[in-house]
Amino acid sequence: TISRLYAPDSSFRIFTWQVVKDDDYCRQRGFIQLKTKDGSLQLFPLRDVSEFTQNPVDTIANPGGWMGAVYYRIIQKEHAGKKFYTLLGYDEHNRRTTRKWIDILWFDETKTPVLGNPNGFSFAKDSVPVPSVSRFLLEYKKDARARVQYDEELGIIIYDHLVSETNEPKKKYTLIPDGDYEGFEWKNGQWLHIDKVFDFKLKEGEAPVPVPFNENKLQNNPPVKPKKPGGGS
Repeated sequence: TISRLYAPDSSFRIFTWQVVKDDDYCRQRGFIQLKTKDGSLQLFPLRDVSEFTQNPVDTIANPGGWMGAVYYRIIQKEHAGKKFYTLLGYDEHNRRTTRKWIDILWFDETKTPVLGNPNGFSFAKDSVPVPSVSRFLLEYKKDARARVQYDEELGIIIYDHLVSETNEPKKKYTLIPDGDYEGFEWKNGQWLHIDKVFDFKLKEGEAPVPVPFNENKLQNNPPVKPKKPGGGS
């Protein structure tokens, strides 16, 4: 029940886990352990203060001001000689909604962890641009199974596009995936929002595919007819 992730460059590892009291109380705990030259222990405890934070997507914090999550992926990027570690995390939150966080971890000149990056997530290319945020939050109806994953080949963070079941998008507990996908691509030291990752929409019951369908490739490489039982053609 404890997530343990190593940074791609092995400079640190991060431990996170959940503490569940009841359906309406779910908090996260954790710590960051830095790699040291002499092998000495250097820890930074993570304190979940999300319930006391008025604007969590714009807060830049030290480990004592953490937006709690159980992390399942670290993505390392660089810009202007500085390393940034993007964290994908999961939060049960409460009985009505679940949360997925995309946060950015970096280290200041004293090697102290900093969570959140000013203008780290940009929506400048959207048809209707909105202000940049320091971290990204996807909150949706409980058990709706919205996904946030990183595609290595495309170099894109892909997540489910959400719509309201009741045409009330401000009520997070009504939001569910509709089969479409949005994403973020790393550009010039920030994650740039992609309004529509794929140019098609899945039908109900279809599983998602990692890349768009290529008709030309299928025409050049027709499917092989399966053999009949017993070795016949």
